Amino acid sequence: MSSRTIQVSPFDLVVFGGTGDLAARKLLPAMFQRDRAGQLPDEGRIIGVSRKPLGDEGYLAFVRKALGDHVKPADLEAEAVTRFLARIHFCSVDVTGEAGWAELASLLSTGAEHVRAFYFAVTPDLFAPISQRIKQFGLVTPQSRVVVEKPLGKDGESAAEVNAAVACVFEESQVFRIDHYLGKETVQNLMALRFANRMFEPLWNSTHIDHIQITVAEDLGVGERGGYYDTSGAVRDMVQNHILQLLCLTAMEPPDAFEADSVRDEKLKVLKALKHINDRNAEHTTVRGQYRSGSVAGQPTPGYLEDIRQEESDTETFVAIRAEIANWRWAGVPFFLRTGKRLAARTSEIVVNFRPISHSIFDHTAGRISQNRLVIRLQPDEGMTLEVMIKDPGPGGMRLRSIPLDMSFAETFGVSNPDAYERLLMDVIRGNQTLFMRHDEVAAAWRWVDPILAAWSHNAQRVHHYAAGTWGPSASVALIERDGRTWLEDAE
Repeated sequence: MSSRTIQVSPFDLVVFGGTGDLAARKLLPAMFQRDRAGQLPDEGRIIGVSRKPLGDEGYLAFVRKALGDHVKPADLEAEAVTRFLARIHFCSVDVTGEAGWAELASLLSTGAEHVRAFYFAVTPDLFAPISQRIKQFGLVTPQSRVVVEKPLGKDGESAAEVNAAVACVFEESQVFRIDHYLGKETVQNLMALRFANRMFEPLWNSTHIDHIQITVAEDLGVGERGGYYDTSGAVRDMVQNHILQLLCLTAMEPPDAFEADSVRDEKLKVLKALKHINDRNAEHTTVRGQYRSGSVAGQPTPGYLEDIRQEESDTETFVAIRAEIANWRWAGVPFFLRTGKRLAARTSEIVVNFRPISHSIFDHTAGRISQNRLVIRLQPDEGMTLEVMIKDPGPGGMRLRSIPLDMSFAETFGVSNPDAYERLLMDVIRGNQTLFMRHDEVAAAWRWVDPILAAWSHNAQRVHHYAAGTWGPSASVALIERDGRTWLEDAE
């Protein structure tokens, strides 16, 4: 089974931060794969913008290296690479000054009728000056869009300032706040699972669901992001955006249509319904952790302080939160959220744990009846597993056991899933905002997160240390076990 590829409209993708890590690792490889799949029209151009004085040839060398480093060798057919490189242009621009902007304007004037997508692959403090220069040089057209990356501020106030700076130049319908988790195949399949199958939606409520776990675990440390990460931490880096977006899609009511504002209206309702965590209850509903030296995949691994080359730091590299949604559907159902660096494995998953059966007709010789569980895997192997009870085959009487009904998307469809950026970049060019955050979503997420950060500061809530290569501090196990529940890996 193969998907149908439809070309997008002629476009100019202008990447501010065109020589940065995001461009090299994600944006350029994603656009190459879409070109290789035949989705880019002949008129499509990619314009790298940076302060570096590379020129077109120098930038082409950068692009070639990026493709070589981040695209599978089997995909780098000579014809495909040549065609892609022909789309590449470069402008050296001082984004906070005047130099280079006239040259960029001249280049864009040759495609004035194209979709014009400005991608801000830079730090948020540059969003305002870049937006102002874009307006000053008359680069905004009715077909323009702007893509802004996280982090959108460090708190609600700074996020509002960032949004206001962009809004001075672009209409809300032109702003695409990107969260690459929403571009993953499994995240979109979560909506298909819920709203295209009659069997699940009647069960998707507090009557039938016991609790839900959302885990985004990384086995890597902070790497080269140590300077940024130490001023951010796990809550700002992962919870405020990725994890809350996954929670919203899991918990939202059915939208009236699969359209941008219909979907985002329902996500906003979830964020508004989250019970507050503040000074009164943060100590009992949240856990902060920080990794120390340990072993990951059998290799000795340094601790966080060694990674950031500091003698002390109170920044959390792990967080677990017990959240609740105060509405009719989810009253009394806890959502256990956790994320961390240097954990035992790289995995992102949503685990829906159903309530036990009301009454067992089987005696004790049949064995223990496990709760049904739906595991939605976002990475590394995207797919879904539904755990059900069956009779163990054979004539030895009624013996029950839990087995997984497993579906790997790659195996089922015979193709590997595209990178999330491939889908999202095409949606930007199409003007489809369904998988992007609206400004009021960002504000609502910060309204829930800010009191947690404030409570940690007011209460001096300490970070619990955990060894690299484990599943986090023991306090996170205590957090869920106080409720009589268990993290998935401990239940297996």
